[in-house]
Formats: sequence, structure tokens, C-alpha cells
Amino acid sequence: MSTAIHGIIGYTVTPFDADGKGLNLAALGTSIDRLIDGGVHAIAPLGSTGEGAYLSDAEWQEVAEFSTAYVNKRVPVIVSVSDLTTAKAVQRARFAEARGADAVMVLPASYWKLSEKEILQHYTAIGDAIATPIMLYNNPATSGTDMSVDLILKIFHAVENVTMVKESTGDIQRMHKLHLLGEGQVPFYNGCNPLALEAFVAGAKGWCTAAPNLIPALNLDLYHAILEGDLPGARESFYRQLPVLDFILKGGLPATIKAGLELTGLNVGEPRLPVSALDNQAREHLVKLLAAVL
Repeated sequence: MSTAIHGIIGYTVTPFDADGKGLNLAALGTSIDRLIDGGVHAIAPLGSTGEGAYLSDAEWQEVAEFSTAYVNKRVPVIVSVSDLTTAKAVQRARFAEARGADAVMVLPASYWKLSEKEILQHYTAIGDAIATPIMLYNNPATSGTDMSVDLILKIFHAVENVTMVKESTGDIQRMHKLHLLGEGQVPFYNGCNPLALEAFVAGAKGWCTAAPNLIPALNLDLYHAILEGDLPGARESFYRQLPVLDFILKGGLPATIKAGLELTGLNVGEPRLPVSALDNQAREHLVKLLAAVL
């Protein structure tokens, strides 16, 4: 499965209704269709872009079940099952597996700083509970936990179904070390938009990104150029989209992507508080950025 998941992995938003209290699954379906029609190679619901941490348990399950069913095996689905507790993460992993997820993504989110032993135990418990492949996710900016390459490799070798690594520290050296210390046997995926070009050149299997909600053609152009060994073309495509990628990252994924989708005619509601929607000035800037590349 780790080799089957490749290319552009598109992150979905979680659309809310007008008052922000309920889900808008019809809009979620439309956004999934747009991503698949745009050419993404996999769909990833309930991550940072999907505001998974801001949903009730019932909402989380509803989005997970709807997303896997609606995609209907058109592309692989990677469901983020991260939670503060191991018990809840295991519960969510089992739920996602039962609904047909092709893989689950696990971020070791925590209030207390976790030891390496505790992190390994967390992944081991999830791995023991399911047969589905696990994408280990390292993103200290959101989890508060920065896993060293040595620890990532220890988990990769200790937990049989941890078969992929998503690296989002923004440090390209982490990917180089994963390749070298992993002897080229550890499939890694880029989770930092501004590193897309460098990550693919370093050997990343894929790019996990919310950008295909807004600029799928440019994202695919970069990936195809890399596959064809066309480095000048890849560089040209990357620098063309970089201002949008930077804006998405710095403006916050739910806010920027939801605003961008609204600009394209798909109303998915605002982010759930305390996350704020883009202000008018930021929206106007996004309009100009998209007009320059679309």
C-alpha cells in the first residue's frame, strides 16, 4: 500500500452550515469530486485542513464514514485518526478501517511532553489494533512533539504496518536523513508546501497538501515534471505557485482554503471558532494571487 499511495494527496476541508453548528456533507462531496476531477492521487480527510481536532466524536465519525463511502475507491483515502489519548486514536483507527480507509495517519498529539518510549507505545497500540497501513506523521508545529529521524526509524521497524512517513518540520535535511539512514527503504511524503520542489527532488513519494482545492493543475504539473525528469519544468511550475503556497501556509489552512473555495463558488462555511475566517484584506490578496496563476 505504501507504494500505491503516491503523487498529490489532497486534503479536504470539513464544510459547516451557515451557523457553523452542523456539517454540510453535500459541500464535502462536491469538494471531493473537485479534487478527484483535478487529478489528485489520494484523498485525506480530517487532518489540519479538515479541522479534525475541532469536531465532536459524532461529527468526526460522520465525516470519516461519508468521505470513504463517497470516494468509493476512486483513489486511496488516508484518514487522520490522531487524538490526545491512545484509546481514542485506536478507536478512530478501527472505525476508519471498518469503513474502508486505505490508510490512517497518526500524529502523536499530546498535552504533556511524551518520551520516546511513550510515542513508540502509542504507535504500537494502534498498529496492534488494525491491519491497515499507518502513515506516521511528524509535525511539531501542531503536535508539540518533534520525532527525531532515529525515533521515526525505530517506530518504522518496530510496528509492522507503519509503512509511510509524512515529514512536515520544514527541514529538508530530515528527508535526506530518512533516505540515508533508512537505506532508501522508507517511503516519505512531504507535508510542507514551500518544500514541495526540494522534497520531490530528494525522493519523496508524494506531497500531502490542501493546495489542490485551489490550484490542482499547478500541483500536478510539478509532480509530472519530476516524474519526467524535467527539472527546469518542475522549477518553473513550483515558483509559479509558490506565492499561493506561502499564503496558504501562513494564513492558516482551514481559513485560506475555505475562503478560496468560496471564491470559486463553493460555500463551505467558516472555520470553527476559535479559528477565524480570513479578513477582507487577506481575501483581496488571495483573489490577486489566484488570478495571477489561474
